[in-house]
Amino acid sequence: MHSIKLGRRLRAAREARGLSQRAVAEALGVPRTAVTQVEAGNRSVSTLELTKLAECYRRSISHFFEQAVEDEGEGVLIALHRTVPGLEQSGGVREQVDRCVALCREGVVLEKLLGQAPRIGPPVYDMRAPRTVGEAVTQAEQLAEEERRRLNIGNAPLSDVSELIGSQGIWASGLELPDHMSGLFLRHPSIGLSILVNASHPRGRKRFSYAHEYAHALLDREGTVSVSSIGNSADLVEKRANAFAAAFLMPRGGVSEVLRSLDKGLPSRHEQTIFDAATGGCIETEFRPPVGSQKITYKDVALVAHHFGVSYQAALYRLKSLKHVSQRDSDGLLEREGFGREYLKLLGMLDELEEPEQRRYWDRGLRSEIAHLAIEAYRREEISRGRLLELGKTLEIDGGTLLSLAEVAHEG
Repeated sequence: MHSIKLGRRLRAAREARGLSQRAVAEALGVPRTAVTQVEAGNRSVSTLELTKLAECYRRSISHFFEQAVEDEGEGVLIALHRTVPGLEQSGGVREQVDRCVALCREGVVLEKLLGQAPRIGPPVYDMRAPRTVGEAVTQAEQLAEEERRRLNIGNAPLSDVSELIGSQGIWASGLELPDHMSGLFLRHPSIGLSILVNASHPRGRKRFSYAHEYAHALLDREGTVSVSSIGNSADLVEKRANAFAAAFLMPRGGVSEVLRSLDKGLPSRHEQTIFDAATGGCIETEFRPPVGSQKITYKDVALVAHHFGVSYQAALYRLKSLKHVSQRDSDGLLEREGFGREYLKLLGMLDELEEPEQRRYWDRGLRSEIAHLAIEAYRREEISRGRLLELGKTLEIDGGTLLSLAEVAHEG
């Protein structure tokens, strides 16, 4: 079997894993030129070779045919269940995923009925697949800064990440997923762009997952389904998405501002050269903060985490990546995570970051968007009473109440 599309997907999977063509050729037991020809669509791939490639790239074999699935008109759910083996065995999980996809599809249909412009989502940033972890992190930092600049949000903490994502034309919702999965990014003509995250995780981690999947929306729109899980966490594109989430939620300048407000983050020695107007020369000055005053403690990490709405660990790793704490200090601070939680609790600042959201809030944003569209479509007589009641069932809200609210809107 061979095709240009298959070759492209094989190449993208190889680059995502950070592997060279030579390394893949050695794993297959073929010349490097054979891998080159396969990726160019000029050489066929045997079933055995495709099986080895899937193992090497940590992908299911069906992953390489997702584009063909979309071209043949098969639904996003088929692609999703093929990409995530075993999902169909998890009855409750599958039901939630199918329902979220159904809501997104209803939203697209209602928007078309109302004559709204198709959702195109945020801009796609043209960045090549990273070849090293360092390149992945550098790309992520640049992307996070550019996206914050585009959204005009400066260094401010994000109050509601899912709401921000929704404002960019992406359906966003939480739902129950297997614990090893943090989120999904879906792209299909029938639903547009959609981000689904594991709402059974603590809220701080869920916010991080939203930002992680948003990186895929900005960079990785080639396939129908992108899954973020323990199984593919070593992929370079996943590392890039993680680095983006950290930089997007905790911008470098914002972290520095928080540390300064805590009287931390200053250099151990600060030198200044001041022009002397009287002599035309200069005055050399040096400032040294008190010994030990700049040491970052567990309470500082906890306050940074609270400020940006992330977990203690996420805040600590960000402080480490920005060189505010050393590897040695990081190990000690990680062991004091429990004290950080107790500190915030003592001050009445320990909110839901460490706990999962209540189930009724998981998909609140997505449901409210669809409900708004449904009432507006009924008001304009684009959908019937029966259709509105059907949508009420899909939304899992009382159809009679939805109808009465729509009737009031219809009356003006």
